Amino acid sequence: MKRKYINMYDLYLVADESFSLGRDILEVIKQAVRGGVTIVQLREKNADTRTFLEKAHRVHDLLKKYHIPLIINDRVDIALAVGAEGVHVGQSDMPVEYVKRIVPRNMIIGLSVENMAQGMEAEHLDVDYLGVSPVFTTPTKQELICEWGIEGLKQLRAKSRHKLVAIGGINQSNAASVIKAGADGLAVVSAICSAENPEVASKQIRDIILQYKK
Repeated sequence: MKRKYINMYDLYLVADESFSLGRDILEVIKQAVRGGVTIVQLREKNADTRTFLEKAHRVHDLLKKYHIPLIINDRVDIALAVGAEGVHVGQSDMPVEYVKRIVPRNMIIGLSVENMAQGMEAEHLDVDYLGVSPVFTTPTKQELICEWGIEGLKQLRAKSRHKLVAIGGINQSNAASVIKAGADGLAVVSAICSAENPEVASKQIRDIILQYKK
C-alpha cells in the first residue's frame, strides 16, 4: 500500500541545480520546504551516474527529516538505489508498464504528457499523476514548442481520471489561473530555484494554492 502524504502534489518543486544561481541545491530545497513545498523532484540532466546518486542520497536524507517525498526524474535505477518515494518518466523514457515491473508496488510513478493524445493514452496506465507539460512555454523546456495553455488544461481535466500536476512557466502571477483550470498541483522550477529567497517564493505560491483550493 502506498504511503499517503497530505496534499502531496500541492506545491511540487523540481529541483534543478542549473537554475539555483550557483547555490547548493540542498540549501535551496531546505528553504523551499520551509516555505511550503510538499514534494520534491530531483532533476539532473547532465550529471554522471555517481554524481546523481550521491546528490540523490543527500537530498533524500534531508527530505526524510521533513517527511517530504522524493521523486527522481527519468532515472529508475537512481530511484531504486536511494529508496526514493517515486520516479517521474517522460515520453522518451522507460515506458510505465516496464517501470512497474521493476519498482516496488508502493513507489509513486508520474508521467509527463505533452498533448491531448498522450493524455488520453495515459487513461489506460496505472500512474499516480500526470505531469502536464508545459502549460506555458518556458526556458526549462526548450525542446517543447507547444504549450497546453489554460484551455488545454481545462480540457484535459474534463477527460482525465488522473491527478494533474501542471508544469511550465508557472509562478506567482499565473498560479491561481492554473489551479482554477483544474490542476491538482503546481510544479515549479525557476520561480523557486532562481528566486532570491526560495522560502518566501514557495510560501507565496503555496498561499495562492491554498486560497484557490478551498
